[in-house]
Amino acid sequence: IDIFKYVIYGVAAAFFVYGILLMVEGFFTTGAIKDLYGDFKITTCGRCVSAWFIMLTYIFMLAWLGVTAFTSLPVYMYFNLWTICRNATIVDGVNLCLDLRQYGIVTIGEEKKVCTSSESFIKMCDSNELNMTFHLFIVALAGAGAAVIAMVSYPTLYSSS
Repeated sequence: IDIFKYVIYGVAAAFFVYGILLMVEGFFTTGAIKDLYGDFKITTCGRCVSAWFIMLTYIFMLAWLGVTAFTSLPVYMYFNLWTICRNATIVDGVNLCLDLRQYGIVTIGEEKKVCTSSESFIKMCDSNELNMTFHLFIVALAGAGAAVIAMVSYPTLYSSS
């Protein structure tokens, strides 16, 4: 877990530095620099640097699109689990089951169900960890989606300036 935590810190720091580089590159390739330094001509090196940043941003966008897709499955799974927990407390005596085959956790031939009649399921529904984990997965999905939206809008905004 500690290694995974440090990887997340490293990725966050790298994207922070990348965001600053994009901001500096955007400043030097827009009309704002023209007001400071007078008229300028676009050089081949400037075009190559701009094309490099646009290509790198598209590659990162595809990676973050994968992260968004990867984090959507736990949100869907926890939402279904939370709904079953809520319905089990509303309707007493009903035995609701969650089939793990629909999430791809177990193979199709293996039947593995988690039912509300078990003691461990009731403890899980009553724990605070379920709600906290669900909310953290929602935040991760929202953050990954925001990163994708930002990376999609960067080349669009850049090409219009």
